[in-house]
Amino acid sequence: MSRVTIAVVGAGNRGQAYGRFVTQHPAEAKIVAVAEPHPVRRQKYAEQHQIPEDNQFASWEELLARPRLADGLIIATLDDQHVEPAVAAMEKGYTVLLEKPIAHTWEGTLQIAQKAKDTGARVLVAHVLRYTNFYRQLKRLLDSRVIGEPRLVDHLENIGYWHFAHSYVRGNWRNTAAAAPIILAKTCHDLDLLYWLFAAQGQTIFSNASLVHFTAQAKPAGAGERCLDCRIEPQCPYSARKVYINENSGWPVSVITEDLSFTGRYQALQEGPYGRCVYSCDNNVPDVQTVSLRLKENLEVNMALTAFSSQINRITRIYGTHGELSANFHAGIIEIHRFGETKQVITVQQDAGGHGGGDFGLMRDFVRLLRGEELEDALTYLEDSLESHIMAFAAEQSRQEQRMIDLDAWKRDHGAER
Repeated sequence: MSRVTIAVVGAGNRGQAYGRFVTQHPAEAKIVAVAEPHPVRRQKYAEQHQIPEDNQFASWEELLARPRLADGLIIATLDDQHVEPAVAAMEKGYTVLLEKPIAHTWEGTLQIAQKAKDTGARVLVAHVLRYTNFYRQLKRLLDSRVIGEPRLVDHLENIGYWHFAHSYVRGNWRNTAAAAPIILAKTCHDLDLLYWLFAAQGQTIFSNASLVHFTAQAKPAGAGERCLDCRIEPQCPYSARKVYINENSGWPVSVITEDLSFTGRYQALQEGPYGRCVYSCDNNVPDVQTVSLRLKENLEVNMALTAFSSQINRITRIYGTHGELSANFHAGIIEIHRFGETKQVITVQQDAGGHGGGDFGLMRDFVRLLRGEELEDALTYLEDSLESHIMAFAAEQSRQEQRMIDLDAWKRDHGAER
């Protein structure tokens, strides 16, 4: 079995997640180059993967100015930094693993898709949930028509109260001026799942959303500008002190500073964005959003995301002509109740790696692709991943304009017909 070589652009949280697969499977792949602007993060990544100094770069421009250094390239930068490195990588002949979303604007998404078409480049998009044992089992059940013809779906994404505060109030995805809207940045996973599970494109979409709680108007009396200086911090569930100064040294703590000592964390909360009061940030992301989606074949879908949940979880209920099914991702449990029969409960074991094993599952297919293997069950090629992005951009337009969007018409108007 030949070992493939990989270059990585972006050594942050996602770049490190994919790097862990390589560390645990040294006979299958090796990371031979890295581009990362943060010097400490770049050095740590290089040390972890024994990357020679000549292949350590402060920017993607430096890496991609060189002749091709590896079989494949992973782009794990922030949402608004996908287009240029992806285009340059395809021009260099790399096979690309691109972190989702494809880009934070439709124009950027279309540019990447067109470049892939022009160059014939192979691009996998990191819709990692398709690669989990859980959702693969769910798809097998639906394909077998275990509950007959699906007619109604209720899908809820529980983001988790502290996760929402970390990423969408204080963090990198807090403001759509710099990041993709949350329906794309976060929930393109869910839109992709719906498209894939039911093998049906969207027909119409309508969305509502609001930001009510994480605002100056909702700020409690006596709250400070930063958690470390706040009189009511001990009673606040969103306290940065509670989230970041504890025994955990992994995500999300690893995001706020490279110095994970008490002193380093304390300084980060004193000076950086993650120490701010959640009611005093420059965020504009909805804390609740609903989507009414009709998939072709007359399947009605109610989908929602919420900041206000104790767990980070996805819960799906599917109502079919011969029964109903409930899928709890966090618990790994699928319940099937065929009409007139005893309820069946299936427990699905998660694999190692983040996202319920999806991160490692994606990397396994990426490595196989780099080896030149035929992937009959390849799941997240760029062309297929466009569908979730189309639904997300249309949903964002719908919520802003407060009208239903016909998705076929949206595709024609935005150059997305395939």
